Amino acid sequence: MNKDDIRYISYVEILREELVPAMGCTEPIALAYAAAKAREVLNKLPKSVVVEASGSIIKNVKSVIVPNTGHLKGIPAAVAAGIVAGDATRKLEVISNVDEGKKTEIANFLHNIKIDVFPLDPGYVFDLIITLFSDDDYVKIRITNQHTNIVLIEKNNDIIFEAKIENNATSGIADRELLTMEGIWDFINSLDVSDVKDILDRQIFYNTSISE
Repeated sequence: MNKDDIRYISYVEILREELVPAMGCTEPIALAYAAAKAREVLNKLPKSVVVEASGSIIKNVKSVIVPNTGHLKGIPAAVAAGIVAGDATRKLEVISNVDEGKKTEIANFLHNIKIDVFPLDPGYVFDLIITLFSDDDYVKIRITNQHTNIVLIEKNNDIIFEAKIENNATSGIADRELLTMEGIWDFINSLDVSDVKDILDRQIFYNTSISE
């Protein structure tokens, strides 16, 4: 298998997609990421928040502890963490760096700011919309199908970004149908390690840190 082979390119991309760092259960992290992105676009703290999510997200996040929040649970906690302490540029590591002061701010935000949660059933298994409101301003972020797949950024009726929503949960990712036992073995024996060195080094670092 040479490096120009579509299978080689796809296998490398699959590795990159599968070895993405994440802080714990990914549903609350996706909510935190959307909230952090909305806060970034709004450029100020909101005075109220509306969360719309598909049934699978509501069910999976309801009783889950959100990492780095002082053991807070549920959708409002995930959203508050993203708004108060999130770094949207880090995607699934959006709340990986939260100090004790920020944990207190997250708890205070939950206590003082109204966060409404509603079911969203447009036909997508993984679908969420977060809208932040502050005075006359609002920002809406929608993520669909994949945990960091933003398909809408809207501010005050202006569409800042919009992407087509595909009808399947694997849209926008490498084609897994190319995976075969023979192809994987060929890839292993043909791989130029420099093509994946960065993700393997990161994986080694994280796994070593966990073991220590």
